[in-house]
Amino acid sequence: PFVEAVRGRRRQGWRVSSAASSPERAQRVETVLRDEEIPVQRLASPHDGAGNGAVPPGGQGNAPDGAVAAGPGANGAAGPGTDPAPFPAADSDAASAAAPAARPAAASQGNGAAAANGAAPRARTVPPSGSVSVTAAALSAGCEVPELKLLLLTELEIFGQRKVRRRPRPKGGTAARLEELKVGDLVVHVNHGIGRYMGVETLQIGGVHKDYLVVHYAGDDKLYVPTEQVDLLQKYIGVDGQAPRLSKLGGGDWARVKKRVTESVKELAEGLLKLYAEREALPGYAFSKDGVWMQEFEEQFPYEETPDQWRAIQEVKADMERPRPMDRLLCGDVGFGKTEVAMRAAFKAVVDAKQVAVLVPTTILAQQHLRTFRDRFAKYPVRIEALSRFQSPAEQAKILKGLADGTVDIVIGTHRLLSKDVKFKDLGCVIIDEEQRFGVAQKERLKELRRSVDVLTLSATPIPRTLHMALVGVRDMSVIETPPEDRFPIRTYVVEYNEELVREAILRELARGGQVYFVHNRVQDIERFGERLRELVPEARIAIAHGQMDEDLLERVMLDFLNGEIDVLLCSTIIETGMDIANVNTLIVDEADRLGLAQLYQLRGRVGRSNRVAYAYFTYRRDKILTEDAEKRLQAIREFTELGSGFKIALRDLEIRGAGNLLGPEQHGHIASVGFELYCKLLEEAVREVKGEVVQEPPEPVIDLNVDAYVSDDYVPDPQRKVEVYKKVVAIRRAEDVADLQEELEDRFGPVPGPVRNLLAVARIKALARELGVASISGGPGEVVIRLLTGLVLPRETALHLSRQFRGRVLLSPTRTSLVKLRTRGLGERDILSLLEQVLREMRAAWPSAGAAKEADPPRVQAVPGGRA
Repeated sequence: PFVEAVRGRRRQGWRVSSAASSPERAQRVETVLRDEEIPVQRLASPHDGAGNGAVPPGGQGNAPDGAVAAGPGANGAAGPGTDPAPFPAADSDAASAAAPAARPAAASQGNGAAAANGAAPRARTVPPSGSVSVTAAALSAGCEVPELKLLLLTELEIFGQRKVRRRPRPKGGTAARLEELKVGDLVVHVNHGIGRYMGVETLQIGGVHKDYLVVHYAGDDKLYVPTEQVDLLQKYIGVDGQAPRLSKLGGGDWARVKKRVTESVKELAEGLLKLYAEREALPGYAFSKDGVWMQEFEEQFPYEETPDQWRAIQEVKADMERPRPMDRLLCGDVGFGKTEVAMRAAFKAVVDAKQVAVLVPTTILAQQHLRTFRDRFAKYPVRIEALSRFQSPAEQAKILKGLADGTVDIVIGTHRLLSKDVKFKDLGCVIIDEEQRFGVAQKERLKELRRSVDVLTLSATPIPRTLHMALVGVRDMSVIETPPEDRFPIRTYVVEYNEELVREAILRELARGGQVYFVHNRVQDIERFGERLRELVPEARIAIAHGQMDEDLLERVMLDFLNGEIDVLLCSTIIETGMDIANVNTLIVDEADRLGLAQLYQLRGRVGRSNRVAYAYFTYRRDKILTEDAEKRLQAIREFTELGSGFKIALRDLEIRGAGNLLGPEQHGHIASVGFELYCKLLEEAVREVKGEVVQEPPEPVIDLNVDAYVSDDYVPDPQRKVEVYKKVVAIRRAEDVADLQEELEDRFGPVPGPVRNLLAVARIKALARELGVASISGGPGEVVIRLLTGLVLPRETALHLSRQFRGRVLLSPTRTSLVKLRTRGLGERDILSLLEQVLREMRAAWPSAGAAKEADPPRVQAVPGGRA
């Protein structure tokens, strides 16, 4: 319709202008029009900076010297916040009166000199009648001006929907393997072994306050770990039922244990690498690059992709374009957009005339995916079918015939898809949703498939083995961590079963027009339980759903629930995966202690899929004595309530069940002796070493300054939160990232006090020092000494520049140019830190090799003849 509208108006002599929300999307509109042989002109965006017209997404362009690039508003034609129309006005008085907003703010199209220096910008000519133009401008809706024969189209008219931009939100659970430490936890120090974490202590040494993490070892030994070394501590995850012995400080036992484990993992790494090499060598199908159809399909996604969702899409597409079978794990929390990534992979395969099989664990999920896929693919000639027990034998036979002769493009089904009678004409891609739900026999069949076709596995709570294989790099992995817009953490309660509480929870949800899932996972007495529930809440319309019901009845119940004709769905764990009904925002689970942690987490993910606050009640029988593992599982589900906890849940599951069964009995003892985290790290290093990817990183700069730089109890009273803050400080790699952390701290804890401000300044200094190849910065009476790494010397011109810039403050020895001294007599703490930061920034700017290096990627430091690095 869009192309036809443009053609029709062109024939009538109208000027047509199309506005897309970004330069990339404007380019796609232009490509579509050119493919339809419609002449099209690309206009500069209202927000384009002078220069090549490109502008970074979401912001203004920057001039090389850091000033804001001159844009169309530079000459005063359009002030900040104005959105001039993307098309030139007709140059008549009538036009000026009819459409004052259409007068362009002229943008220079050359090298930007005219706009930048305030000279008069070059005027644009008015496009002739019947012309078509495209620009990048974020407009909400189009319009037409018949007097001017002018038509403006936006994404709403072009694609039938407007892209909804998602505001950036903090990431939820991260893929980091360090869990929050609590007092009493067993920890592993990389250099000193297994101890017990006893909290954070502030010590005053030499008049300076500093925080230390205290770890107890065997024989009442204590280790005070400086907070800047917090990354050397890891939570101990061992093997089920084996409590480790605490290490002894100062002995050689720990070094011997580490050496033994390192030798063992090297052998294992060689085996894993052989497996990886075999997979790389397998012949596969290389899918073609994206075409116009793929671009159009992506445009129809009604949201702006989150950065990590976009990265996952690109990684999947790149894998598919390689001539070897893809085997990628996509890990993202419930509702984080994994299905969209899968649909794009499916579309890419279908465009190349390949078939796609989507494998799901339940019939309910198969039906839901069928609806989702059909809605998303509605505008394309793609035949999508579902194969599960919901289809009659006649329907199944018809679908099987379609798969064999190639008339069915995408099939969505349960393990029925793995049956011997399912034959594909040309299978190109298999998408597996929640692989951990399939049995051993099905997994073996999937293993066969992996050798010949591209496989994408989706998981919200990856089973430990899968997680482990991905963590050590044997399986490719993408992680989506950014929560969707307007979602709230689910309020989670772990309580004894109480009928009054159940009635109150159901009535509260019904009062706000919502619906309820009630999970009772014993099919044999679910009818009896349903009667009791109806007596308890007679106001509610209650229906029952479980996997042993007649297919037609189950489908009817689910459709009624979907349409809002049922208030409470009393069901088994059949709803565990993939049910996506935004109106259901209360979950009650009966006898939650009998379910696994991944199951509990998946069940909770069925609610809270809208902008309402959701409630989850995990109940257990009154007076029942819970097993230790059940208690740990319920504690974990209560603890991990923030958005994006899937990774943490998988790691906690690993801790509860033990990591020893991951790699067979021969590795069991090694995991117990060093803990799962360190074992994984050693294995990862061994894999890299065997691959030949070992890069010798320069040592971390040591910062030892006589300033109060710590997080006081007054500012952050909770020790766990305090350790979390220190971890974030240690993780800073670029000086520019400190501002983001300061903003977060002010948002969470209030205005930043002096010692925390100093801590952030030290983090900035350390990031700059790392970039410049500084070995240490130490503060003595009246001076601070900057020492460069061995073999690295200060270039002569940099030394001269520092001497001129900081006359009287910076001392440089003519013979030892690897040493810079700063006079600090008479300066306070903040002034010392400020001077030090200024000196390091000047060093970076005046030192050609360091200044040219990418800020996020510290230079590899080595001695270079001639005194330059």
